[in-house]
Amino acid sequence: MTATQAEFGAQLRGWRRMRRMSQLDLALEAEISSRHLSFVETGRSRPSREMVLRLAEALEVPLRAQNAMLVAAGLAPQYPERGLDDPA
Repeated sequence: MTATQAEFGAQLRGWRRMRRMSQLDLALEAEISSRHLSFVETGRSRPSREMVLRLAEALEVPLRAQNAMLVAAGLAPQYPERGLDDPA
């Protein structure tokens, strides 16, 4: 297990607990097996970009935190960050 996998697992577990969801609840919501979710949380399995985004969506994680989860999983951020003074 790498440090990034452990960090992602900790972030995922934190969001899941904040939303008061069991692993089974989240697995059903994200349409994956609870065993696979357990492996992702403990770092035994490395999640794909699609899996990270699917889990984040199921947990209703804000976009900035989704970027942090992607980086923790060893992936590039998905959403650009802009300052408040950015015209776009």
